[in-house]
Amino acid sequence: MQISVPLSYAGDPREAADSAAALESAGLDAVWVAEAYGFDSPTIMGYLAARTEHMKIGAAILNVYSRTPALIAQTAAGLDAVSGGRAIIGLGASGPQVVEGWHGKPYDKPLGRTRETIELTRRILRREVIDHHGITDMPLPPEKGGRLGKPLKILTQPVRPEVPLYVASLGPANVRMTAEIADGWLPTLFLPEKAHQVWGAPLAEGKERRDPALGPLEVVAGGLLAIGDDAAAARDLARPQIALYVGGMGAKGKNFYNDLAVAYGYGTEAARIQELYLAGRKKEAEAAVPDEFCELMSLCGPEGYVRERVEAFRAAGVTMLNVIPVGPEPAKLIETVKGWL
Repeated sequence: MQISVPLSYAGDPREAADSAAALESAGLDAVWVAEAYGFDSPTIMGYLAARTEHMKIGAAILNVYSRTPALIAQTAAGLDAVSGGRAIIGLGASGPQVVEGWHGKPYDKPLGRTRETIELTRRILRREVIDHHGITDMPLPPEKGGRLGKPLKILTQPVRPEVPLYVASLGPANVRMTAEIADGWLPTLFLPEKAHQVWGAPLAEGKERRDPALGPLEVVAGGLLAIGDDAAAARDLARPQIALYVGGMGAKGKNFYNDLAVAYGYGTEAARIQELYLAGRKKEAEAAVPDEFCELMSLCGPEGYVRERVEAFRAAGVTMLNVIPVGPEPAKLIETVKGWL
């Protein structure tokens, strides 16, 4: 098992990147850069490539609507080049509020777009001449307005012909596809003790169709990390994130994270969190998050307890533990947990 951290995207990106880079000497294996509708992630990933030497640099995530498959492949090749072969490209459909509200694109065919983007990215990185017609046309045909386009291959030579492609997915069909074709899986709000009841069947079905050449599916998940006799209190720091996702990431009936909380068995609580959050009562929504949800999604407590939590994530299939260190000595926390892995 490896260890990684997510980069904070709410503050100064250079400060956040410098903090993540400082953890490299403590044994950090990777850093994940989110995008949402703030700063773009490739710019920050390029900065991280210059500030680090060994750790992997991952996008979590690039959505498959705002960039063409060709541009995603170019980003993968460019980041891999400047980092010396350390890129991981996380892909996903994001959600309709961001895709339609921010990017002005219709939120259609999310699974088909993700599958096609993976196929085309891999072909482009292998320097194939691309003549493809599906959701994306390469080149654009005359009947759709094309005039001068011709099949092309990427101009430069990628450092690696295969950059790992991970997918952020939650729903059964999307998780099934991820297990079938992706190099790795980026689940959100992952509770190791409850993950199998939600995703066990689609993961197994996808793996049955998986090409053995892809190797085992990598799984990236984790949560807040704090070690100490009084560290259990840090679990409450997960409340704002859980409330935001379960309550505020989408309208009623269109919130994937709310659906996930229901699938975990928190149906009544999920409805209440969403009701409060959408009414602007965010603190009350946070208070409505079940204590168990916070505990299972984190690694906070005395050392022996945290070691048990690490093993729970491992037993659930996690291959890269993605943690948010809490406290004044993040490097010490990373070094300690890295020693257990």
